[in-house]
Amino acid sequence: MNIAQTVKPLLPYLRRYARSLTGSQASGDHYVAITLEALIADPSTISATNPAVSLYRLFTRVWTSVPVNLQRLPVPATSTVPLVDQRLERLTPSSRQAFLLVTVEGFDRDAAALILDKPVYEVNNDLDRAGAEISEQVATHVLIIEDEPLIAMDLEGIVKGLGHDVLGIARTRSEAVAAIKKRRPGLILADIQLADGSSGLDAVRDIVGTLEVPVIFITAYPESVLTGLKPEPTFLIPKPFSSHVVQAVISQALFFQMSARLSESARSTDVPLAMDARQNLAAHFALPTDI
Repeated sequence: MNIAQTVKPLLPYLRRYARSLTGSQASGDHYVAITLEALIADPSTISATNPAVSLYRLFTRVWTSVPVNLQRLPVPATSTVPLVDQRLERLTPSSRQAFLLVTVEGFDRDAAALILDKPVYEVNNDLDRAGAEISEQVATHVLIIEDEPLIAMDLEGIVKGLGHDVLGIARTRSEAVAAIKKRRPGLILADIQLADGSSGLDAVRDIVGTLEVPVIFITAYPESVLTGLKPEPTFLIPKPFSSHVVQAVISQALFFQMSARLSESARSTDVPLAMDARQNLAAHFALPTDI
């Protein structure tokens, strides 16, 4: 296996993760450089079958080897760090790791458990904690569009359990449109097929035409949403659902609504690694120094 060819395409994503995890571009790139040094010392740490998981796993061992990274540090009131990053930094380290791995990096929970070297149930607990901590920071009013009373009650319980307020439960398209005229929601949970034969998708189209609000579609018929027509289903939960999944997706929707800047900076790969790291890569992996 050619380590250079395997590692190079993964580095921008690892740097994205490292920067979000540490809250600093310089610090994140420093930990990536240390990870690469460890990889140079022992190339066998990268698995040919799943190089991304093994690279992130190696990074995790490096990051958790420094005791201060296991502490939750306060953010000064006068901090110049952008607000969205301050909110991310306020998550406890384990929940921040799990949240970033699953939400930003796109690993499933089993892969996240391997990366973090912990059971899947602990990753689920970390994600639940992240959801609760994010909700403390961005509590909002939620409109539920759902015609099944038991499902609506279940969703209401999950929403309130996260610390949000349910401004109403709409059973039809017309009820949903009427509800937002009374009070503006900060999040919408919408079923597709409603009681009077109307569509939750059409209700959402009516609503997003008048205000900008994140929408989570919850449906037993996901194919009916994946049509290529707007509104695009950024967040989609199939029925039957688990409370863990609903909690995690609500947290994702609200967190990324706070600022599009997080997702934009997470994809930024235009700042090179420190010079010593570039030189090491060039020497050991025969990679260009402007990665």
